[in-house]
Formats: sequence, structure tokens, C-alpha cells
Amino acid sequence: MASTGRRPSPYRFISAAVIILLAFGAGALALLYPAVPRVIVMATGSEGGGYAEFGERYRQVFAQHGVTLTVRHTHGSIENLSLLHDRDAGTSIAFVQGGLARPQQFPDLVSLGTVSVEPLWIFYRPAQEPLNRLTQLRGMRVAIGPQGSGMHAHALALLALNGIDDHNTALLALTPAEAAKQLISGDIQVVMLVDSLNAPAVQRLLASPGIQLLSLRQADAYVARLPYLSREVLPAGFADLAHGRPAANVEMVAVKTNLVVRRDLPSPIQYLLLEAATRIHAHAAVFQKAGEFPTADETDLPLSDDARQFYRSGPPLLQRNLPLWLAVLIKQLAIVLLPIAAVGYPLVRILPAANAWWMRRRVYMLYGELKLLELALEEDGASSASAELSDLTRLEYRATHLRVPTSYAHLLYALQKDIDLVRARLDRSLRES
Repeated sequence: MASTGRRPSPYRFISAAVIILLAFGAGALALLYPAVPRVIVMATGSEGGGYAEFGERYRQVFAQHGVTLTVRHTHGSIENLSLLHDRDAGTSIAFVQGGLARPQQFPDLVSLGTVSVEPLWIFYRPAQEPLNRLTQLRGMRVAIGPQGSGMHAHALALLALNGIDDHNTALLALTPAEAAKQLISGDIQVVMLVDSLNAPAVQRLLASPGIQLLSLRQADAYVARLPYLSREVLPAGFADLAHGRPAANVEMVAVKTNLVVRRDLPSPIQYLLLEAATRIHAHAAVFQKAGEFPTADETDLPLSDDARQFYRSGPPLLQRNLPLWLAVLIKQLAIVLLPIAAVGYPLVRILPAANAWWMRRRVYMLYGELKLLELALEEDGASSASAELSDLTRLEYRATHLRVPTSYAHLLYALQKDIDLVRARLDRSLRES
């Protein structure tokens, strides 16, 4: 009779299945949830400007979490958008002023919300009449910020509403520092800056006795025409209470600054950015209330899904209570292990029953062969007893060498007794013949 041979245990099948699940989970994890980058580039603004100062503070927060944030100084928001849009530029984060981006132009970019407002400062040297309207700047030498900066683009837009362009006015693309220097020396007459109160050029001009701030009489009209602007007021005497500078409240327009990232920036980094923004921008200042920023304003680009979640319920529980690397590791392990547990738990539950079935089946297969020997003996009688005795000897050898756990040994003992009974019948048949 043909031998049934040895068959693999169900443990092997289950082990193979678990290994396959682990391999699949690890592959999916590597593909869908790559490791958090250790070095990230952030585009800010001109060196010494307000955005550059913010960038340094973000860098310090990131360093506390083991991530290197490289601060890249630029000419401003226009250049920042270009760097973010270019995947090969290696820039993932940037400050971008409102009113400069369109979702159709930058489908790969999303916003993490508004982090500050930057007023439009219009400093000028006193002339024969005080300045309070932009139309009065026609024909003057006006610094409007370097090419590629948000202040340059916003200044051009505001001046264009008043019929002013480079055909009738000297519009100079100077850096804030150079513009402040030339205004103080008298080489130019007006400086337009979109920057924070603490920016060096703003502080220098506020402290210069011969320089005045233009109070924009038509501020509400500009906000109505350009919705990305807001109206702000610098209180009288804010720059110098002792000397009453400025002498009266100064009406201004301001631009919202957004924290913009590439859409593919990993979620843990987005949450880290938002936590840093809360620490850096939430303080009270002359143009903002305590806790006002960051806020979920959609100035130009849509909010990222992670930002929406952050503004609804804060950072994830793990990232709120654990170091960044540990929170990410636990999340990645959960992504791999939860599906495996969902499949593996039922397998573990049925494993004892499957093993019992397998052990019994191995013995019962030998019983099947023994039954076939008995039937052959009944049909053929003594004529085939010699051949059947040889098959029975082989069957007995396999039964003797069959390996099963001790708890199933009684099945083998019963099989061996039954083999002895069949052998006794064959021996009788051979003697009778």
C-alpha cells in the first residue's frame, strides 16, 4: 500500500501567515508612514527681519524634540512660495503673507493657519503738508521692499489703487535696513514696510526724531477693496511716551501671516509646528490679544487636515505626553500591530483546536489504512495474506515512529493494539492455508 508520508503541522502554516502579515505591515508602514525627517528647512525672510527672528525661535523648539530646523533667509513671501512649490528646493515650511497665493497655483501647499499680523508701516520725512493718503506719494522716491518680498507685492497693489506706478514715481526695491538708512539720511522720502513691530528697521525708524508715521485716513476703504487686509491702530505715544510720539493714533492696514507647508509634510511635524506656533505667537502685543494666534483662518490656501484636527482638539494624545520620537514610534508600531492582532487573535484562539484536529487526523489516517487491510483480508482470504502482512509491518513501523505530543499518545497505543489484532488474524489465515 502507498505511504501517506509526513505532513506539515498547522503551526507552520500559522507561523508563515504571521511572518507574511509582519512583512506586509512593515512594507505598508515604510510606504505610507515614512520615518519623521531629522532635518527640515524653513524659509523665513530677510536676515534681521521679524520672520527671521521667528524662525530662530522655531529652530530652538524643534531642537528640544531632536529635529534640526534649518532657517533659510529669503527676500520674503514671493520667494518663499516659489521655494515651497519647487519640490527639488528642499524647503518644507515657510512664512507667507496673505493675498499672495492661490490654491490653483499651488496645489501641493496647505496652510497651518494664521500666526500673526504684520502692519504696513509708512514712514516719511516731514514735508510742507502732513501725509495721510497714498495719492500724496506720487512723484516721490519711495522704498517698497526688495523683489520677491511680500511687502514689495503689497506696496505695488496699494499704490496701483491710487494710480501710482514706476512711470510717475521712483519705486525703489531696497531692503528694510537700506531703506531705513536712506530715509534717515534724506536720500529718499518714504519707506513702506510690511514687518513686525520688533523688526530692527521698524524700531530704528520709530526711534528717529525726524521721521513720522503716515496715518492712513482711508484704511477702511483699503480693507474693503482688499479683504486679506485688516485695520489696525498704533496708539498715540506708543513709540515714545515722554515725547508723545506719535502725537496721535495712527491708522494702519495689516497683512495676515500664514504658516504654510508642503502637503506631504509628515503629520507629527505639522503638529510640532502648531505646538511651537502656540508657544511663540500666543503672547499679547500691540496688534494682537493674548491667545489670538495661531488661528484657523484660511486666508489663501486651505487648512491641512492635521491643522483642522489641532484646532478642534489639540495635538494627539501621544505627542502631547511623550517625546516626538517615542510618539511616532508607538504610532508606527500600532499601525503595523493592530491589523496583525486583528487577524492573529482569532488564529491564536483556534490554534489548540486546530492542533488537536491535526494530531487526531494523523493517527486516523493510519487507521484508515488498517481498515483497508482488514477489508482486503475479508475479500481475498489467505491468498493475499502474505502481501497484507508485509503492508501491515510497514504500517506498524510508521505508527511506532509517528511523533505526537504526550497528550495524544493514547491514540497511538490504541492503534498499535488494533494492529496486533489484525496481525493475529493474518497469522491465523497463513496457518490455516
